[in-house]
Amino acid sequence: MPATSVAGHNTDALIVLSGDCGGIVVMPKLNLNRVEMPRQDPIARGKNFNEVALGYTPEMAAEEAERCIQCPKRPCVEGCPVSVNIPEFIKALREGDMPEAVRMLKSKNSLPGICGRVCPQESQCEEVCTLAKRDAPIAIGRLERYVADWEQENKQAVESPTSDQPEPTGKKVAIIGSGPAGLTAAADLVKLGHSVTIFEALHVAGGVLMYGIPEFRLPKAIVQGEVQYVTTLGAELVLDAVIGKIDTVDELLANGYDAVFLGTGAGLPMFMNLPGENLCGIYSANEFLTRTNLMKAYLYPEYDTPLGMGNRVAVIGGGNVAMDSARCALRLGAKAVYIIYRRSEVEMPARREEVENAMEEGIIFKFLTNPTGFLGDGRGWVSAMECIEMELGEPDDSGRRRPIPKPGSEFVIKVDTVVVALGTTPNPLIASTTEGLETTRWGTVVADEETGKTVKDRVWAGGDIVTGAATVISAMGAGRKAAADIDKFLRSN
Repeated sequence: MPATSVAGHNTDALIVLSGDCGGIVVMPKLNLNRVEMPRQDPIARGKNFNEVALGYTPEMAAEEAERCIQCPKRPCVEGCPVSVNIPEFIKALREGDMPEAVRMLKSKNSLPGICGRVCPQESQCEEVCTLAKRDAPIAIGRLERYVADWEQENKQAVESPTSDQPEPTGKKVAIIGSGPAGLTAAADLVKLGHSVTIFEALHVAGGVLMYGIPEFRLPKAIVQGEVQYVTTLGAELVLDAVIGKIDTVDELLANGYDAVFLGTGAGLPMFMNLPGENLCGIYSANEFLTRTNLMKAYLYPEYDTPLGMGNRVAVIGGGNVAMDSARCALRLGAKAVYIIYRRSEVEMPARREEVENAMEEGIIFKFLTNPTGFLGDGRGWVSAMECIEMELGEPDDSGRRRPIPKPGSEFVIKVDTVVVALGTTPNPLIASTTEGLETTRWGTVVADEETGKTVKDRVWAGGDIVTGAATVISAMGAGRKAAADIDKFLRSN
């Protein structure tokens, strides 16, 4: 772009905003030097479950916050599924007012310590940051994590969430599931004055945040700190409560609850139905990660959760769950870990950061490769995986080139553990025990995209139970929308 002049300034050194901003605004010279976050050394971290990303120091956070130009149009807020007040919390951080930074952040996001770690900011708020045009968006997620972690370490300096309690409405809402959608809906509804009870099927709250995401990406203490925040607001938490068994949705509605929100996620694993897939040593990613994360198999025998782990592990899939599974396998002692993905590297749905971390740690990627069957050792255990190379053909309905088998390219990989990470669908228990609830052929619940309202009276749903497996932040966004509509309904009835 050629240099021009605005009010005597060279625009190569400035950012010039005009049009909708109500005139011309000349901002200071851009700082395009995005502050990188320190991480554990790849060799060291491949042998432990400690958090990989180490977080900003106060000096790093201040330096990165100074880069924010506080642009009037606030595209970052529009790019956030829960509409976090991003410029405001960054401005408070920059000015050293950390309690205000916490207040601005948590006014829209009840789980910032989680979002700052696992939310795909690079494809949401950071993607539309004004500085992204210069390939240097503000590290919004890293700053969010910094503020959230500061709050956990300085709770006495932050105003109690119960200091400004709303007037009780007398209405009761049941939240089914304590994952990101359920926790978000619960927090918002309590803040609006409603009585909220969260029913969680497992013995620990947090849903997929606890059983699905490894400690090295999302420490369990962070999740439980966020859960505690929601209960401190006033939400009641009931554990070991499988709705559909102890009570049905209809029974909850008949026994005093004015509305129900379904946030049970998508925990039913999908398999490939290949020959030999029932051999021992072949896991769904759901079971593998639940045993590893929630049941702490990595601390065996301190925690009595053995998890058979061979020397050569194959993980089938290309999403974040596949990356998590492969990196867990490495930390559990596998000597060689393969990612088997039938498309090309550029089409992998996993976050680029997680792919890079896996590659740095020594995970072996086999792209354009598809399993065709599994071979046993004669004693019921998997010993090898039959594969075929793929090539890209004509585009399919999604516009992507369809992977097709390459004739004569069959080969065998010796493996003694396989993890199938090809996605999940909702558990059918809720749908099968709730009369009048409409579902799709994939088992997901039909709900309005903007409100979360299902076709069943007084029942809302959001997150993976509606969309299928998706991101934490999209589930939180659905929880917020549903909470707003539930509040509107309760106040009009």
